Amino acid sequence: MVLNVYSLKLLFMKIQILNNIDKAGLSVLENGNFEFTSELNEAAGIVLRSHNLQSMEVPENLHAISRAGAGTNNINVELCSEKGVVVFNTPGANANAVKEIVICALILSKRDLVSGNKNLDSIDIEKMEDEQINTKIEGMKKEFVGQEIRGKQLSVIGLGAIGSLVANQAINMGMKVKAFDPGLTVDIALGLPSSLKRCSTIEEALTGSDYVSLHIPLNDATKGIIDKEKFVVMKDDAVLLNFSRGGIVNEEDLIDSLNQNKIYKYVTDFPTKKLLERISQHKDVMIFPHLGASTKESEVNCAVMACSQISDFLKFGKINNSVNFPNISSEKVAKHRIFITNNNQPGIISQITEGLAEAGVNISEFVNKSRGEIACNIIDSDDEIKPEIVSKLEKIEGVTNARLCY
Repeated sequence: MVLNVYSLKLLFMKIQILNNIDKAGLSVLENGNFEFTSELNEAAGIVLRSHNLQSMEVPENLHAISRAGAGTNNINVELCSEKGVVVFNTPGANANAVKEIVICALILSKRDLVSGNKNLDSIDIEKMEDEQINTKIEGMKKEFVGQEIRGKQLSVIGLGAIGSLVANQAINMGMKVKAFDPGLTVDIALGLPSSLKRCSTIEEALTGSDYVSLHIPLNDATKGIIDKEKFVVMKDDAVLLNFSRGGIVNEEDLIDSLNQNKIYKYVTDFPTKKLLERISQHKDVMIFPHLGASTKESEVNCAVMACSQISDFLKFGKINNSVNFPNISSEKVAKHRIFITNNNQPGIISQITEGLAEAGVNISEFVNKSRGEIACNIIDSDDEIKPEIVSKLEKIEGVTNARLCY
């Protein structure tokens, strides 16, 4: 298909929305003069939440996918990288919402307020007066004696946007907190209180704690990482909280540990058939229907962040919070801009500059960033960069994507 400048612009402007995205985010795209399409082969970008794109074939015109949420396990990131498609997420946008539900669940885990509330249903209010009801309630209280969290030990596994907030909040509530995170960033480390103890291994972090809260991504390295070996080092009356991803915990080993009273309770936001079956006969599992980020504020934050990121990328080539490409940005210094992704290997940059020179395009500014095996480039020029020039550059071996920006 031969594309002229007009048809390229139309193609570039279209975004596919695959889930309910808050109108605050959609207005970002509308104000940026983007159009919405239901056709994948027309879309330059995709905005989604939980829609599964693992089996999607990446069309040539697709340049970016932005997820309104932190996890990207519903997207085939590896394939997107091969095709030069930038995948964004929204770390931190829902962090406060998840932090609040974790703290709530932490308290509920050893103060059985939920069962206490349900037990009120056993009172026959039609046959009893207030004094009788009060007497019955006083008799119930001993069944639901709980434990306070103040002074207890909490282990936080993962000190990203959410884990660091949980750690700080727990310390402010009088808990002792230790944590494990081998990939801790400098910015987050500087914001952590001095009373937080950092552990060198996950086993050290798990040992001796009353509560353990998981805040790590699900990937090949972390799948089933909380297994029987980890349960062995945990306290017998420990509570394990998982508001990160269900697959991080080995479910068979978890059930075995619960059956052996190795841990006191498992609290999670990720229901499975086995866990739901267990609830009917045991009180050692507490499940929420994936409500961690289900607040109005969180939905707005995620939507605005996801749509702003894809807008800035498609317009200006700016990348921030990508899970597969390096961060890159540059103030536009000339009339025209081209964005190129390529394999991070010798010789490609020289071929790009030679291709532009042969086409009579003088480079005003060239910005290159790399991340592992992937690289990207922002090139500004006062000379017109015609579609056929873009097509020629995209044919260079090792170049995975090339497109004109505004």
